[in-house]
Amino acid sequence: MATQLSVTDREPANENSVDSEPDLLELLGDEYTRRVLAAVTEQPRSGSEVVEAADVSKATAYRRLGELEDAGLVDSEMVFDPDGHHHEQFYAIVESIDMEFGADGVSFTVRTAGSDTDDVSGITHRI
Repeated sequence: MATQLSVTDREPANENSVDSEPDLLELLGDEYTRRVLAAVTEQPRSGSEVVEAADVSKATAYRRLGELEDAGLVDSEMVFDPDGHHHEQFYAIVESIDMEFGADGVSFTVRTAGSDTDDVSGITHRI
C-alpha cells in the first residue's frame, strides 16, 4: 500500500499515512528513530527488545515507536506468551521509501507491506 499527500490536500490517502511531508523528513532524520525502525525491520520485537537492539532508553523507544506507528511505517500486535502473560510486539510495515527530485519539487513514495506495485502513489512536496 502506498500513501499519497499533496501540498494543497493535507488529508492522508489512508489512515496509516503521515500528516505532512516535512514530518516524514523530520521523523526519519532523527538518528534514534532510524535505529528503532532498523530494529523492528530486522525482526518483530517487543518494546524491551527494541530498547536493547536500538541501544536507546525505554522512553525513547516507545516514543519513536509511537511516532513510527502514527506515520504508518510500523504496526504492532498483542502477543500472548505460553505462561499467560502478554506484550505488544512491533514490526515494520514499510518496505521502502523512495525520494525523487523533479521540476515540480520533491516526491516521496512510501511502499508498505502488501503494496500493489502497479498502483503506486506518493507523498508529494514542492520546495
